[in-house]
Amino acid sequence: AHLTSHQKETMATKRSKTKAGKPKQPLSKKKKVPIKKKQEESDDESSDESTNEKQLRNEKMNDSDSSESSKDECESEEDEEEKGSFFTDENAEWLKPSKKSAATGKKSQLMASSDEDDDAGDEFPQDEDDEEKEDLLEVEKQSQLLDAEMEAEHHEAEEEMRRTIAQNTAIFHLPTAEELAQDEDRVVPPSELHARIEAILEVLADFKTRREPHRARSEYIDQLASDIAELHGYLPELVEYFLSMFGPSETVEFVDASDRPRPLVIRTNTLKTRRKDLAAALMKRGVTLDPLAPWSKVGLKITESPVPVGATPEYLSGMYMLQSAASMCPVMALSPQPNERVLDMSAAPGGKTSYLCQLMRNTGVIIANDLKADRQKATIANMHRLGVRNAITCTHDGRKLGKKFHNSFDRVLLDAPCSGLGVISRDPSVKVQRTMADVNKCGHLQKELLLAAIDALNFRSKTGGVMVYSTCSVSVAENEEVINYALSKRDIKLVDTGLDFGKPGFTRYQQKRFHPSVALTRRFYPHVHNMDGFYVAKIQKLSDKLPEDTVGEETEAPDKEKTASVVKKVEKISTQEIKSKTKGKKKAPEEEQKAEKRGRKRSRISIPPNAKTRGHGYKGPKKAKQVEKKRQSAKS
Repeated sequence: AHLTSHQKETMATKRSKTKAGKPKQPLSKKKKVPIKKKQEESDDESSDESTNEKQLRNEKMNDSDSSESSKDECESEEDEEEKGSFFTDENAEWLKPSKKSAATGKKSQLMASSDEDDDAGDEFPQDEDDEEKEDLLEVEKQSQLLDAEMEAEHHEAEEEMRRTIAQNTAIFHLPTAEELAQDEDRVVPPSELHARIEAILEVLADFKTRREPHRARSEYIDQLASDIAELHGYLPELVEYFLSMFGPSETVEFVDASDRPRPLVIRTNTLKTRRKDLAAALMKRGVTLDPLAPWSKVGLKITESPVPVGATPEYLSGMYMLQSAASMCPVMALSPQPNERVLDMSAAPGGKTSYLCQLMRNTGVIIANDLKADRQKATIANMHRLGVRNAITCTHDGRKLGKKFHNSFDRVLLDAPCSGLGVISRDPSVKVQRTMADVNKCGHLQKELLLAAIDALNFRSKTGGVMVYSTCSVSVAENEEVINYALSKRDIKLVDTGLDFGKPGFTRYQQKRFHPSVALTRRFYPHVHNMDGFYVAKIQKLSDKLPEDTVGEETEAPDKEKTASVVKKVEKISTQEIKSKTKGKKKAPEEEQKAEKRGRKRSRISIPPNAKTRGHGYKGPKKAKQVEKKRQSAKS
């Protein structure tokens, strides 16, 4: 429609030339040359015209050229299809396209067109989906998200089920001695040790079906002990001791919890402030804290603090004391009353002593004793800082206090020195430095201290006559065995500690059996209560009597056997003496009758089985009865 008469004539001449078979110029030349020439001409002619007129003319020229080029291209393509040639230059006469190249060209065009069609077709459905999503309500969108999450969880559950089935049905291969010998030269990574520990625990949980044939349970436990010792850095004998106390799975939990730090706890000093006022003052300084537990009215647990807790103005003024939650339990079990006389046998550094003074409201008297004078310096400093006025410090050997202060105190607190197996998180050196020999030595010292503390306790006290024994260890040799020994040596009994939490003490350990009342004692574990390992026992003194014999049937049985053997020896000696006297003499019938009567009289005398004898002679029935009465009174 926009073509002029001159342009139509030029197009007709071009068509005639192409039909005559003259070579054509490339399409690119047709497009570029006329456009440039016309643009140059238009630029020369319209140099004096305005810019608006130039733009209009250029647009018209471009439209006309594009229409001409499109028509020329269509005509050239039709001519090429008729001729079957793909070349328009002078070499078209001797160059011929191969069939393969033409075929591949067509295939590539088809593939390109199909991909473009697919892309074009994919755009519309996405737009439709987006429109549908926009049309949905928020509730419907949330329901779709929930459905997707449910499907993902279902797939995860199925995978986990398959994995657990495969693990539970698989048989764990316990490494042999040869394989372990090969591993000695290399460093076993912690991940491998941890995986092997978990695998052994699974086998021990279902030992009948998961174990290897011809492998004993002791082999698995030995391997578990060596892996735990290597992973956590313990002495092997300590790990074996924990396994004998707790069992495999609980031992792993105990060891893992002992490596984690315990929460920081402070105790409010009610002699100077209240807990809520202290909490408000610390919160102003940016400290985040919470009440310790329902059983404590003065404890605060600090979770985060931008300032050092041991250097705040509140600490320096004596408003609180840094003290672990477990060390508060013995003082709470003792529960001292105002105006009493209390003995703290191992007081340093003064945490429990200050808590005792706090509960007694600075009344009465507290004797704070410790063996080492250097440690008492910290005790004195804390007493002054916390405002304590009823405490007296001294440095005596605790084993001699029973004789120095016999029946002098209403209440006694003995936080005995121990191996520290319950506070490994605060002192990791215990893992390597403590051995079972050290544990047994501590147990011997604790027995002596406990007997001295019982002797210093006044059983006639109207308000007291009670003592508390505590340690920061979890070993049986330092706890239940010590209490059982004291029960056999002094006239005492165990009383309920008054603590609602904690596990009861052991009444049996391996081949050992303890008094049933030992179950009234309390044990605290880091993996159960998130506290330091601790042991608390509350004892009430009944009298000053010292039982002559140990308590229990096992100790009585050998005494009965001894008395029976002694009685048999006495009977044999008496019969031998009678035979020696009558040997070589011819007795008259009257003398024989008299001797028979004497023998009958001797046989009528009954020798009690529990009679105590001295030498080879028998003291008579009266002495035996007296001895038996003493034994019965001792038993009662």
